[in-house]
Amino acid sequence: MQFFLWLAFLLVIGVAIFMVQNSTAPPVMMKFLFWNVETSLIYTILVSVGSGMLIILFLWIPRSIKASFRGKNLRKEIEILERQMKHQGEASKPLEGHRDEERNNP
Repeated sequence: MQFFLWLAFLLVIGVAIFMVQNSTAPPVMMKFLFWNVETSLIYTILVSVGSGMLIILFLWIPRSIKASFRGKNLRKEIEILERQMKHQGEASKPLEGHRDEERNNP
């Protein structure tokens, strides 16, 4: 997890350096279907990186929620199994003690 945070931090630093170095670049003309937009290279880069981050975030959120629910269900299952084991252990102890008494007293 920490590796990915450092990687994201380095990516942000790299984009910031690229933007500062290209701040005097001429405007960029973007065409998409019927739209024509002329804007600075810095804004183009910011929108591209921001939209990429949003797409990744939207793809990651459902997976994270699903993993959270699965973890919660697994913890509940562990608690149930531990209670069953404890109950079985308590139920078998008196029988073992009773058998030992029968062996010692013929």
